[in-house]
Amino acid sequence: MNTNGASTSTGVGSVDQTAPRRNSKRPKYSKFTQQELPACKPILTPQWVIGAFVLVGIIFIPIGVASLLASRDVVEIVYRYETDCVPERFKTDKLAYIQNDSLDKTCNRSLTVPKHMKQPIYVYYQLDNFYQNHRRYVKSRNDAQLRDRKKQNETSGCDPEDRSNGSPIVPCGLIAWSLFNDTYSFSRNNKPLNVNKKGISWKSDRDHKFGDDVYPKNFQNGTLVGGGKLDPNKPLSEQEDLIVWMRTAALPTFRKLYGKIEVDLQANEQITVVLKNNYNTYRFNGKKKLVLSTTTWLGGKNDFLGIAYLTIGALCFFLALAFIVVYLVKPRCVFYLKSLYSIN
Repeated sequence: MNTNGASTSTGVGSVDQTAPRRNSKRPKYSKFTQQELPACKPILTPQWVIGAFVLVGIIFIPIGVASLLASRDVVEIVYRYETDCVPERFKTDKLAYIQNDSLDKTCNRSLTVPKHMKQPIYVYYQLDNFYQNHRRYVKSRNDAQLRDRKKQNETSGCDPEDRSNGSPIVPCGLIAWSLFNDTYSFSRNNKPLNVNKKGISWKSDRDHKFGDDVYPKNFQNGTLVGGGKLDPNKPLSEQEDLIVWMRTAALPTFRKLYGKIEVDLQANEQITVVLKNNYNTYRFNGKKKLVLSTTTWLGGKNDFLGIAYLTIGALCFFLALAFIVVYLVKPRCVFYLKSLYSIN
């Protein structure tokens, strides 16, 4: 008998201790991976469900009523003028009218104040069917150029409004090029109403996005003028009409702040408005509106928030009532969770 061979042989099913151990994909044990962390597991009894719905209804309905009343307290004057401010002979060809620079675009209108309007009264312009959220339009700007004078020659991303006669445009891009340029002036009893245009833009935009040492250069000097012009002697951080315009809107119908009237307007007063109808919205069938609005603790006029709270509150009350009826008509025996684990 060969004892050496017997001592080195291994039987069927034996484990070779010298063989490398196979890596396991099992994660390291922890209460987190095994979902054994302490947790609250409430049983939703009919009483709890009904009580929760009633509580939500009690909270939401008063908030909805308060929001709706606040929205209704806002006084607004909305006047659409892109059609009314076109002379009769150009009614059939509005595009020719707006593109003719030799024509006077002044338009005088009288507005009646429906209710007492407390200061400050915010003056907005509203545009409809203007897609500021178009991808190419939104990207057509250079933020570094707007912030830093040393980078005023950077015009990447501003195509096609990046250069004029070989020199860089400041500010460049389609957004700045299409700056809104209608103007409004107001008077009451033949006395002018001052429109304060200071502080109409976001302070963070003035301080961080538009430099106080960056000045307009070669702006609107091309053959095709898109909109308003800028004062070359004022830095961009002080040109608040531009700052407001360049905060692009997400929807095709939007309002932008034009200024503030800082006196009260009494009910039934007549306000004379002198409009300069310069901005071309006729090419894309856009609408232009002048809006005068007050505000409340909730902001401007917006019924949606109040209606949403009222709808959810009413729905919760309806569901609570439905659960009460079901519970009374066909009650169901509910076992506590501990009884399910009573068997060891």
